[in-house]
Amino acid sequence: MGNKIPQATAKRLPLYYRFLTNLHHQGKTRVSSKELSDAVKVDSATIRRDFSYFGALGKKGYGYNVDYLLEFFKETLAEHKVTEVALIGVGNLGTALLNYNFSRNHNTKLAMAFDRSTKKAETFIGGVPIYHIDQLEEQIGNVEVAILTVPAAAAQDIADRLVSNGVKGILNFTPARLTIPDHVRIHHIDLSIELQSFVYFLKHYPL
Repeated sequence: MGNKIPQATAKRLPLYYRFLTNLHHQGKTRVSSKELSDAVKVDSATIRRDFSYFGALGKKGYGYNVDYLLEFFKETLAEHKVTEVALIGVGNLGTALLNYNFSRNHNTKLAMAFDRSTKKAETFIGGVPIYHIDQLEEQIGNVEVAILTVPAAAAQDIADRLVSNGVKGILNFTPARLTIPDHVRIHHIDLSIELQSFVYFLKHYPL
């Protein structure tokens, strides 16, 4: 994706791709922006604007060709390439992620996990090998994406080690706000804040 694509648009692309995959499995050959809007809960104008960044993807009065869009977004999202991900911290959340292992995604998979527990080292969860955290530098190899589910106090040190070993993207589930170099992308996911925000909108902005 080029730099001109807004981040908000980029975040919606996997949502479109998932719905188009479902339509393809149902045997549908075309879809309107309104149908897309109803399914993914994004207004039609936003969908048309998102798609416009990629050129003429549909025809007025006809809608969008499902197979064409599916192939286009598969290429755009590099769906044909598998990105291996390392998980750091095999607690309750980490274990749940290992068992799930992004089963609905074809282009990402948890390839390894690390934990400080010697009891968990050299075991498998969801088919994913667990290593002791002291083996991080030895085992991480060419993995460029990592998920942090460690205690907040350990997050910065682990992040520094990941960056030193070539990791370019970190999904941070800890409440710690990490300091990382500009060339590394980080997304913070705080489930408690997400829940508070959800409850607030539920109370103050009823449907």
